[in-house]
Amino acid sequence: MQEKLNELKMRLAEIADLSHASAVLSWDQQTYMPPGGAAARGQQMSTLRRIAHEKFTDDAIGKLLEDLSSYADSLPYDSDDASLIRVTKRDYEKSRKVPASLVAEIAQASAQAFQSWQKAKPANQFADFAPFLQKNLDLRKRVADCLGWTDRIYDPLLDQFEPEMTTAQVEAMFAGVRKEIVPLGHAIAEKANAVDDKFLHQKFEDAKQWALGVEAVKLMGYSFERGRQDRAPHPFTTTFARDDVRITTRVLPKFFNAAFFATMHEGGHALYNLGTPPEFERTPLAGGASLGVHESQSRMWENLIGRSRAFWKFYMPHAKKVFPRQLQGVGAEKMYRAVNRVQPSLIRVEADEVTYNLHIMLRFEMENALLEDRVAVNDLPDAWNAKMREYLGVTPPNDTQGVLQDIHWSYGTFGYFPTYALGNFLAAQLMEKIRADIPDLDARIERGDLKTLLEWLRAHIHVHGRKFTMNELAHKITGESLQTRSFVAYLKNKFGEIYGV
Repeated sequence: MQEKLNELKMRLAEIADLSHASAVLSWDQQTYMPPGGAAARGQQMSTLRRIAHEKFTDDAIGKLLEDLSSYADSLPYDSDDASLIRVTKRDYEKSRKVPASLVAEIAQASAQAFQSWQKAKPANQFADFAPFLQKNLDLRKRVADCLGWTDRIYDPLLDQFEPEMTTAQVEAMFAGVRKEIVPLGHAIAEKANAVDDKFLHQKFEDAKQWALGVEAVKLMGYSFERGRQDRAPHPFTTTFARDDVRITTRVLPKFFNAAFFATMHEGGHALYNLGTPPEFERTPLAGGASLGVHESQSRMWENLIGRSRAFWKFYMPHAKKVFPRQLQGVGAEKMYRAVNRVQPSLIRVEADEVTYNLHIMLRFEMENALLEDRVAVNDLPDAWNAKMREYLGVTPPNDTQGVLQDIHWSYGTFGYFPTYALGNFLAAQLMEKIRADIPDLDARIERGDLKTLLEWLRAHIHVHGRKFTMNELAHKITGESLQTRSFVAYLKNKFGEIYGV
């Protein structure tokens, strides 16, 4: 059996290399590639992804998995070998259902759509992007049909990002959370003047914002010997190898929060991939358990740590040293309250913790409506604006700040958005366990000790890579599957105290 397992690992390693090479091309496309390279880049990525798909869906891998199934059954469920065989089989069975030609077509279409989105967003020209979005939507419908679905076409697309999660489960969680946070938001709105964040909306020099964010992720444990940060229209993290995990950010010259918290967010993603075991390298076990678990790490660092009172008690002197004029007279408590100001906003990535999930719920509903042909692509801006008014009480003045704001649909990643909210839920659930295990966590953070938290995350989450689903991992760590109770309690406690509601 060891010989067959070694052969499986050898084949999987080649496929991982191809996937990482494709990731390099994608990273370059979003950071340094000149616009003229778009057509060729689409072809290059299409070729690489087609070859990787063909290699992974080869009959030989299916035969190896079949031969190794009895060996996997003889091992503990959580052993590395059993997990590798189980996770690879799950991925293999899904991939076999999707033709390589469709994978290649998706890669080329998404590269073209990304270039269109890059131009359409600043120009406020949704009509220019609409044909590319329609193409991506049609391709994802074909993927869903290949994978198979019974109740909702969204199910197989969601499952690609959050294995074993269903549309109905997400809808139920969202309904429960919405019932709790909408009244909280209304109560806070009545005391909107209790928090002043005007000082965050002034000129902050780009280079200094960059330097302050770099200092923060270094404090978190991100190593620039194993990564780097670059600029991108929409912040993202990408992994080329366990020792080459890169982050990106964007800088808004007149808003402090944008670059600083985006950098911490992407740093959280990067720490996860940097922390997976070296023996998982070049196998399907490398990386995070799911997109939702990944978001639990990024949102934890961004919000539960980066927007905590304890963090700013330590970090405020550093921020004031970089921006002495802008932060003159601003203490740690004022900064803490300001970075947590609640106000319905147009842009998801800049939303506060109370209203953020309403943005996700809106996108989740829009995606379902598009896939079920209840909303046409050309009607999307009006439908988007109507939902923004319904959920957040604001209307985008243009499509740049509305339907065009996010990058994800340019890549055709339908089924992805719910993972942001699921990550928020899991982060709060995990934090209750973390505080039980590290009762002096706040005191440590106030001293600038983020290493203890990172070590806990390494030992309880990062070490498992992709061995478990989100629910399996949550149950293993906290004793129960994913729940929203902890998240709702966190919001009510934190913002109830800030706003006195």
